[in-house]
Amino acid sequence: MTKIGVLALQGAFIEHETMLQKVGAEPVEVRLPDQLDDLDGLIIPGGESTTIGRLAVAYGLIEPLRQFAQRKPTWGTCAGMIFLAKDIGIDRQPILGMMDIAVNRNAFGRQIDSFETDLNIPVIGDPPFHAVFIRAPVVTEVGEGVDVLARLNDGRIVGVQQGHWLATAFHPELTHDDRLHRHFLSLVSRDKS
Repeated sequence: MTKIGVLALQGAFIEHETMLQKVGAEPVEVRLPDQLDDLDGLIIPGGESTTIGRLAVAYGLIEPLRQFAQRKPTWGTCAGMIFLAKDIGIDRQPILGMMDIAVNRNAFGRQIDSFETDLNIPVIGDPPFHAVFIRAPVVTEVGEGVDVLARLNDGRIVGVQQGHWLATAFHPELTHDDRLHRHFLSLVSRDKS
């Protein structure tokens, strides 16, 4: 069975685990570096990106996570997108800095400004994906080799892929739609072959 790690320091990791079980993968909670061993991929969930970064430093995870993401498919949702980005506009927050994207953290305002909307995501097909945005980031720049997967109606970028890295500004794990988790598993399968 495909084993997918879920960074379980803070945030919506249990919901990702439930979705992974639904699509036939074995979720593994990751809190320490040795828990990355033997995983086929990793999800960095939503939560609070500053807290995730600080806890990753405290548990000695930053460099092991970077090394893992260099080799294996890694998906960041919401705060996880921030954690994967190379440019988040500030220097004082620990990040992995893997994906060639610039991100505006908390681009939509406070918790009260959270919203839901339908997104066209061609890589997963029809119908549109009902996306949940909670204090979400937005991608402001993409580098070479980064594919834009999803945009809001106003053109702002909320889903990207660069090789085996995937990042979404929204929370697919808070819906009943498993198509993005299946897409991530397809990246894992492609990487394994």
